[in-house]
Amino acid sequence: MSANRLVFILVTLGLPFAFYTLFVLWPFAQAFIYSLTNWSGFSPNFEFVGLSNYTALLQNATFLKAVRNNLLMAVVIPIVTIALALALATMVTVGGSSTGAVRGLSRSSFYRIVSFFPYTIPAIVIGLVWAQMFDPSSGLINGLLTAVGLDQFRSFAWLGEVSTAMPATMFVIIWGFVGFYMVLFIAAIKGIPAELYDAARVDGAGRLRMTFMVTIPMVRDTIQTAYVYLGILALDAFVYMAALNPSGGPQNSTLTMTQDLFNTAFKKGQFGMASAMGVVLAVMTLLFAAIVFVVIRAIKGKDNR
Repeated sequence: MSANRLVFILVTLGLPFAFYTLFVLWPFAQAFIYSLTNWSGFSPNFEFVGLSNYTALLQNATFLKAVRNNLLMAVVIPIVTIALALALATMVTVGGSSTGAVRGLSRSSFYRIVSFFPYTIPAIVIGLVWAQMFDPSSGLINGLLTAVGLDQFRSFAWLGEVSTAMPATMFVIIWGFVGFYMVLFIAAIKGIPAELYDAARVDGAGRLRMTFMVTIPMVRDTIQTAYVYLGILALDAFVYMAALNPSGGPQNSTLTMTQDLFNTAFKKGQFGMASAMGVVLAVMTLLFAAIVFVVIRAIKGKDNR
């Protein structure tokens, strides 16, 4: 191997891998090492306790509740967000007149701008604004509902009731991301040859059938990417939860693993236990991504038979 080739490999592969190891892999390794200790976070002294932190997590009702909440969000948020975004993207791109050239609804550019606008707002601002809108005494939501005669919602605590705290929280997250993924799907749909839609129309396919027979199969890779990113968001969601319900909601109904991790580390001073929570969260995230890829690949293999 020539010297120039060796230098090229070291610069293009070795240097990026070194940075990746230093700033990504090594922090993961440190987190795992600390998860095996009773480190308080503010002392140079600690003892190795083995897997006792992980054993304690399996018996920690609060953490297990947070895990269930995150899993619920990882199922609901991606499915609802992708379904709404894909429906809106389809209407904007190919949901126009059923005669003539395939095109979207009129004024589609306006719909794109309006839908994308929430994504430009920082997550903490979205959380704080919606927290005020859900306020039981002076919030806009209760004001509008009581104005139309629904007096049962007067002073109703949307974020203070077990039955509504999590749905209201997930609604805010979905509201903030539908516009972004709508634009993402619009770009993917515009890459589909118009001839496929024309052929489906000639065969008598309606809008719904065209969506399932043409649009979804052609943008499946984009859907897979969106699902992975939304699932990772749902397994975190710290900013939204901290803004909407920093205490974890009634009976911990909106508590997430990241909130429990933060409280354990900075309020209880148990950084070793918090590191164990972080490792569990990282493993869950990797497993979630792997499951999505396996399912999508299985669906592709089934369609190619």
